[in-house]
Amino acid sequence: MKVHKGFSLIELMIVVVIIGILSAIAIPAYQDYVTRSKMTEAITNLSDGRVRMEQWYQDNRTYIGALSVGGVGGCAVGGVPVVFTGSQFFAYTCAATAVPDTYLLTATGLAPDVTGISFSVNQLNARTSAVNAAAQLRGWRLPAPNTCWTTRKGGQC
Repeated sequence: MKVHKGFSLIELMIVVVIIGILSAIAIPAYQDYVTRSKMTEAITNLSDGRVRMEQWYQDNRTYIGALSVGGVGGCAVGGVPVVFTGSQFFAYTCAATAVPDTYLLTATGLAPDVTGISFSVNQLNARTSAVNAAAQLRGWRLPAPNTCWTTRKGGQC
């Protein structure tokens, strides 16, 4: 009697189907993970900017002048927004208002997978997120209520 060695076509097809199912689950999960890892840049820089603004306020009892002299690590020089040091995926803007005790720091996504997503923080440490229509098509939603930085699809903080 002759013994056949190797795989049958059915066995090979089963392996291909299993690999396809695993890929369909693993690739989107990995892409979401990479997107969330890019968001840490914005969260870190906004948190650092907020601390610097609070240090400025402790020294001067006002936020006036903090942005114009680079009190937030050079966030704005002469009123022109400058990107935070080491930023790759987000652009940063710092807005001082006419009221001496207010400011707003904002990070807006630049990289393709974070485009349309932005984070903001103000003098009250009120953290908010913004998501445009293109980001909503990719599954990103705003948290309800919008009182945190959304870092997961579906509006989770």
